[in-house]
Amino acid sequence: MAAQTRAVVSGQWLAEAVRCNLVGPKLRILDTSWYLPKLKRDTKAEFAQRHIPGSLFFDIDECSDRSSAFDHMLPTSSHFSRYVGDLGIGSDTHVVVYDTSDFGSYSAPRVWWMFRMFGHSLVSVLDGGWKNWLPESCVPERTEFRAAANLSWVKSYEEVLENVGTRRVQVVDARSAGRFRGTEPEPRDDTLPGHFPGAINMPFTSFMDASGKELETEGLSKLFREAGVDLEQPLWTTCGSGVTACHVVLAAHLLGHPGACVYDGSWSEWFKRASPELIISEGEGKKV
Repeated sequence: MAAQTRAVVSGQWLAEAVRCNLVGPKLRILDTSWYLPKLKRDTKAEFAQRHIPGSLFFDIDECSDRSSAFDHMLPTSSHFSRYVGDLGIGSDTHVVVYDTSDFGSYSAPRVWWMFRMFGHSLVSVLDGGWKNWLPESCVPERTEFRAAANLSWVKSYEEVLENVGTRRVQVVDARSAGRFRGTEPEPRDDTLPGHFPGAINMPFTSFMDASGKELETEGLSKLFREAGVDLEQPLWTTCGSGVTACHVVLAAHLLGHPGACVYDGSWSEWFKRASPELIISEGEGKKV
């Protein structure tokens, strides 16, 4: 890749890299597939059955803060360094991430963002994911990886709560319109749908075309413009548990935004911790 690593790479580019045996210490391909428990998909078993040649499996749940009560919260820098180093990824390794979602891309932008948040900009999302790959294991040699977390890209419940009062920063919620409005159920049994005051809804699926590939810059610009989001201003993102929020970060990055931030706990944390008046829903809402 050139000095300025592309945020999105094509299947054709990656296929050529695989064909030329470039996968190794300088290029690692990661299957980052993750799905909500209700879908009952065994991603590791699926990976064992089929994956892009030379790719390795990245487990979002394993590479997380296992002590947290909330789903796959970010790990520490040392945990991330250890996990990524075990995958044979070093500071000069170009990492390409993809997932096997029927959307084309679902969890891959979360891992793209994680690498960048931990100071590794040599990372790209495979455009269209497995869905657009021509379907067709290796044990990596361990190498050194040193994470340097940019924690300014990560927002906490307390920071989002303060922003609800000040409205200083735009916050985009990437969940579906029904979950955002409170008319469709959340996938977690202990959480009701809705959103917090001031949030702007931009469903993550809107950033991709019918084939699952990322929209061109003109289409992405139109989406943000129609949603009333000013990409010249700070931007925070949220979703159910901090995964699809990263689609917003990726889209903003492609349009030149220097670094949209992610509320890592997202709605699963907000619903549990926020008082009922801070839950906006067309449904039943949170009981006092």
